[in-house]
Amino acid sequence: MARHPSYPLAILEALIVNLVWASSFIFVKIALDDLGPLTIGGLRYFLGFLVLLPFLLGRGRPRSLSARTWGRLFLLGLCAYTLGNGATFWALQYLSPTTVSFLMGMVTLLILLGGVVWLREVPSWLQTAGIVATLAGTGLFFSTGLRAGEPLGIAILSIGLLAFTLFGLLGRSAARDREVDTLALTAVPLAFGGGLLLLIALPLEGLPRASPATWGLVAWLAVVNTALGYLLYNHALQVLNAFQMNVLLNLSPIWTALMSAGLFDEHLTGGQWAGMLAVILGVGLVQQRRQVPAKAIE
Repeated sequence: MARHPSYPLAILEALIVNLVWASSFIFVKIALDDLGPLTIGGLRYFLGFLVLLPFLLGRGRPRSLSARTWGRLFLLGLCAYTLGNGATFWALQYLSPTTVSFLMGMVTLLILLGGVVWLREVPSWLQTAGIVATLAGTGLFFSTGLRAGEPLGIAILSIGLLAFTLFGLLGRSAARDREVDTLALTAVPLAFGGGLLLLIALPLEGLPRASPATWGLVAWLAVVNTALGYLLYNHALQVLNAFQMNVLLNLSPIWTALMSAGLFDEHLTGGQWAGMLAVILGVGLVQQRRQVPAKAIE
């Protein structure tokens, strides 16, 4: 995956990631019956690093990285895995998988604002309209109000949203500047973030004990949803803008809702489905490419 992907390939990779990560909320919700949320996250991400480690070592002598790059890789792991996903898994104790998946769409607005200021990536008017449609769909989804326990879950998840925003901006910047290759950009943050989350989880949640089925879910999350998913994600970021990727990931609630309907008997109202359709429209608009190079902020 060292070669620069074409735009259609980057979109395809992002769509595959979308489907894979949509199932993550379902699998984590099931695994919470046996394991604590921080333990699940720590195991998933550190095992994901171990899956990638042989490929990392098999390339021979590693390229020397600057202290700045090591610091950025540590921040990526801290934001995405320790804080972002740690808070997300914790919030799943209070929120449904579909609600958590849908709330992740708020990252889009934060990514857009941060990308304009930090990455100097200004969206076109059509892409901006797509983001507005996406956010309007999110508002429509919650127009029926909140249930008991959901405000606490949303407060916890808000920490994760801020962390994911910083992760998206840092990841796009690192992928665009080619500071490290896709494999290292995926594996090293997993080691930092997953290892730190495990160190936090062990004293709080104790030694993990679970059924074979739950361990199977954790293994699947580590290999497919983490190792493969983040490789594709980082590879696609070499072409897609940070806000393009995150708006595209707003399709995840559609797939999560369909999966939840069968597994948890979770049913959505007409207004919530209308909100999801607005999100799909917004995603389509954001993926419209510019006809001229993006204007940088001076």
